[in-house]
Amino acid sequence: MGFSMADNRIFMNTATTYDAAIIGGGIAGLCLSIQLAKAGHSVILFEKERYPFHKVCGEYLSMESWNFLEELGVPLNEWQQPRITNLIVSSPSGKTLHRPLHPGGFGISRYKLDAYLANLARQSGVNLQEETKVDHVQFSVGIFEIQYGNNRCTARQACGTFGKRSNLDVKLKRDFTFQKPGKSTHYIAVKYHVRTNFPSDHIALHNFKNGYCGISQVEEGRYCLCYLTTAQNLQQCDNNIPLLEQKILSRNPHLRQIFQSSAFLYPSPLTISQISFGSKTQMEQHIVMTGDAAGTIPPLSGNGMSMAMRGSKIMFQHIHLFLQGKISRSEMEAAYQNEWEKTFGKRINSGKWIQQWFGRIWATEAFIRLLKPLPFLADRLIRQTHGESF
Repeated sequence: MGFSMADNRIFMNTATTYDAAIIGGGIAGLCLSIQLAKAGHSVILFEKERYPFHKVCGEYLSMESWNFLEELGVPLNEWQQPRITNLIVSSPSGKTLHRPLHPGGFGISRYKLDAYLANLARQSGVNLQEETKVDHVQFSVGIFEIQYGNNRCTARQACGTFGKRSNLDVKLKRDFTFQKPGKSTHYIAVKYHVRTNFPSDHIALHNFKNGYCGISQVEEGRYCLCYLTTAQNLQQCDNNIPLLEQKILSRNPHLRQIFQSSAFLYPSPLTISQISFGSKTQMEQHIVMTGDAAGTIPPLSGNGMSMAMRGSKIMFQHIHLFLQGKISRSEMEAAYQNEWEKTFGKRINSGKWIQQWFGRIWATEAFIRLLKPLPFLADRLIRQTHGESF
C-alpha cells in the first residue's frame, strides 16, 4: 500500500498537507467536514459521485437531529419537510400494528439534503473532491498519505465515512471482508421514489418473507419506497427485481397495493448489494470511522441518518482536541471509541434484537400479535430506536 520513488514520478501535483482528509461524502462525511472547517481546520473531502445524486436510503430522520442540522446551516424550518408522527407495521399476511411515534421525525431525500450539505461544506472552505475515488491510504510517522488517481495529499488525520462497503475495506483487510456470504452478511437493498396515496404524517414498515419495505414521504409529494431482503430471495427470482416484487413482496397485501397503484418516478430502481450486518471496528490502522463504516447500522436500530450525524459530532469533538494539540492520538482514539460505544452500543443491540423478529414469517406474525394488546411495550420498543436531541 506504500509509495515508492517510482510512484512519485506519476503524480500530477505535489502533496498538500491538510489537517483532516475525509473519505466518503455521505451525511457523516459532509457533516464532519463542515464542523472541522468551521473550527478553523483545513479539510479535504473525497466523494466518488457528483452532487446531487440519489442514494439507497430510507430517508427518514428522527427529530433528534433537527437542531444539529439547523446549527450546521440547513434551513429545515423554511423547507417545511413532512413531519412523521405515526407508525404502521404489517406482517407478511397483512396484519397491522398502528402506533404514534414519539418524538417522531421528518422525511427528506438524500438528493436534496446531501447536495445542500455539500454546498455548505464548500462555503465553509472544504476542498470537496467530487467524482474522486481514493485508492490507497497509508499511515507513517504521524501522517497519512492518501492516493487518488494520479494525485496524492497528506493529512494529520484520516477519517473513514465511506458507507457500508468500500474498496478501502478490502485494502485495509478489515475483518468483515473475509466473512463468507451468509444470512447475516449477504443482503440487498432496493429504493424507488414514487407518487402514491399514503398519509404524509405516517411511516410504514411492511414485512415479507426474509425482508421488509418502508415507505414515507420526502418532499414535493414524493415518497421513498425502500426495501431490504436477502440475496437468496433475489436469486430464487432469477435475479429479476420486478419478479422478486411480484412473487415475494406482493404476498403482503399492503405492498401489493403499493406496487400496483403507485407511479414510479425512477426509470429503474437504485440497488446496493453485499450488505453485511456483521460487527465492524471504529478504528482501522489509525483511520477513525463513523456511520456505516464504523459498524453497519441495522435499519431497525433507528434511522441510520441521524446516527451518522451524531457519530460525526462525536468524531469532530475528539479530532478537534487532537488537532489543537490538547490530547494525543492514542487518547483521541480511545476516547472516541469509548463514546461511540456508549452512545450507540445499546441502541444497535436493541435494533438487532428487534430485527430478528422481522423477515421470518412466523416470527413477524407472532411479534405483531404480541404487541397489539400491549401498546406500552410497543411504544417502549419504538423509543429504543430514537435517540435524544444532540
